Amino acid sequence: MFNTSPEYWRNFMKKWSYLAVFMIMVTFAGIVLASVDPDPAILKVALLPDENASTIIKKNENLKVYLEKQLGKKIELVVTTDYSSMIEAMRHGRLDLGYFGPLSYVLAKSKSDIEAFACLSESGNTTYNSVIIANANAGINSLEDIAGKDMAYGDTASTSSHLIPKSMLAEKGLINARDYNEHFLGAHDAVALTVQNGKAQAGGLSKIIFETLVEKGMIDPTKVKVIAVSKPFPQYPWAMRSNLDPELKKRIRSAFLDMKDPEVLKGFKGATGFGPMCDKDYDIVRDLAKVLNLDLARM
Repeated sequence: MFNTSPEYWRNFMKKWSYLAVFMIMVTFAGIVLASVDPDPAILKVALLPDENASTIIKKNENLKVYLEKQLGKKIELVVTTDYSSMIEAMRHGRLDLGYFGPLSYVLAKSKSDIEAFACLSESGNTTYNSVIIANANAGINSLEDIAGKDMAYGDTASTSSHLIPKSMLAEKGLINARDYNEHFLGAHDAVALTVQNGKAQAGGLSKIIFETLVEKGMIDPTKVKVIAVSKPFPQYPWAMRSNLDPELKKRIRSAFLDMKDPEVLKGFKGATGFGPMCDKDYDIVRDLAKVLNLDLARM
């Protein structure tokens, strides 16, 4: 027999209401994703948020002008608040191109349909290094000396300011929370300044960014020293939406691989151009995350 009690039917209708709302949300999400323009009049180009946003935009004005000329489209430069925001923006189709760190690219790739097509090149070299630095007065002369100290990182999704330096410490048997205390500061320059000020005794960041900070006088080499340099890793990649128009994708790829003007490249530390790159080149980053037992799906 059917249950005819009022309570039964109230619960029954409530369950179907929830299901109906869920189906509407799924359908709406599908419509939004399907409506992403494959050949937009304005290309939204995201730059890695590893420094102050206004500084990044200013340094890349020439890039904007160059891409507008090469692609015949308006370019909107975007700097999100952090790596996670950039990944989510790409995931939801709010960005067309993005300049990622290796780990943030791997994370974005796992959540959205994008493809790496070029990476920073320095005189033909498409790899880079991280460094672990220490405050000169902290008594740290080796990685092992970081035991019991405070270690500064940039963003959790940063390769050169988190993944690589953390793996360097792990190779020496040093594990966060057991052997040292980690602190995330969001950006590479913040890591260097925090170590210099002694608020953290050690930190990890990109080698080229650290050298640039020293050249600019922001970091005093008498107060901060490099105690370790990582092995080479694949450079920062450019990635684009896979559902862009094939002809547009071809023009975008060519625009970056043909980019040689130092004024256009000055926003990319140490770059003399961009070289070809594809997704499998970043398997080394995926393997490193596995070694550290990082759950990429939760990052």
